[in-house]
Amino acid sequence: MPELAEVGRIVHFIRQHLVGKTLSKVQANHDEIIYGKVGTSAAEFQKAMQGKKVTGAGQQGKYFWMTMSTPPHAVMHFGMAGWMKIKDQDTYYYRSDKPGDQEWPPKYAKFILETSEDPQTEAAFVDPRRLSRIRLVDCPAEEIRNHTPLKENGPDPVADKDIVNEAWLRDKLRAKKVPVKALLLDQANISGIGNWLGDEILYHAKIHPEQYSNTLSDEQIKELHNSLHYVCSTAMDALADSEKFPEHWLFKHRWGKGKKDHPKALPNGDKITFITVGGRTSAVVLAVQKKSGAVATDNGDGGESAKPKRKKPVKEEEEEDETSDVDEKPAPKVLKSKGRGRSSIKNEAKDEDAVKEELPQDTSPPRRRSTRSRK
Repeated sequence: MPELAEVGRIVHFIRQHLVGKTLSKVQANHDEIIYGKVGTSAAEFQKAMQGKKVTGAGQQGKYFWMTMSTPPHAVMHFGMAGWMKIKDQDTYYYRSDKPGDQEWPPKYAKFILETSEDPQTEAAFVDPRRLSRIRLVDCPAEEIRNHTPLKENGPDPVADKDIVNEAWLRDKLRAKKVPVKALLLDQANISGIGNWLGDEILYHAKIHPEQYSNTLSDEQIKELHNSLHYVCSTAMDALADSEKFPEHWLFKHRWGKGKKDHPKALPNGDKITFITVGGRTSAVVLAVQKKSGAVATDNGDGGESAKPKRKKPVKEEEEEDETSDVDEKPAPKVLKSKGRGRSSIKNEAKDEDAVKEELPQDTSPPRRRSTRSRK
């Protein structure tokens, strides 16, 4: 699932190729889930975008938006497999050799945009699994973050760096007794952190993901704060191109689960263990990430945690989890950057859990799109 850095990548391309241009043609294909579940339709979207100038683009965690010359504005969320394609541009954060990823107009497009200015730009929002969301927000552009769904989500660790300070983080951690990784993944607390970013942050902070948030010492909180900003900023600066990530990152070595010939340790020999925390697969280096306080599940050896209790069905924009199959399928080669509900809206602020309420359009298993690289 696209996380903070991957979404930041597409915002970069929108600013580079769409901002300042007028949308001369908008073709929106209705989807009762992608549009309908957030109270709009393809026809409404098309009418709102047609003939307007794109004046800006922004991001709060996993949400991103295009501001238009007049309201309403388009606010989007990629879900598990959504993405924004721009014709003749390498917007993807991995290298794909699938012919379908190169065709234009692209398959499973939910909308296609064309600009009038030269050079003309064509862009499309695609999603084969129908777990993304496209909505219209009717407000002044500068107030977009004060409206649903953004107002229900926590601050962005990069865009809101001044808010996400050490004191703020301490208050969040001490206010709840939950596994620290679960707290990081909860979008109501902080926006944009998903599975791999959460693991990377905790690895650099030397904190075990199962440890209860309210048991962390002041020194651990300081390390967690530093790690959070270091990892998120570095990933964003690289535009999610993992070939530009530092070689010592856990990310570079974590994708070996279930692969016979792939190393299951860091270059220094420290073993990478996979456990389940809050229903999510977590990569942990136990030689580094010691348990220094009470943990949610402790079976004595740091192995697989007990199976979590089954959650009640969720609604609205909560999406499939990216756990089991994320760490078990071959990792595609990433791009080298070429310039490269509960019916209330509060559910949008929770990290995406498993939901199987709708069938994907594509009945064949889609190729995972993740920021990964293999050596």
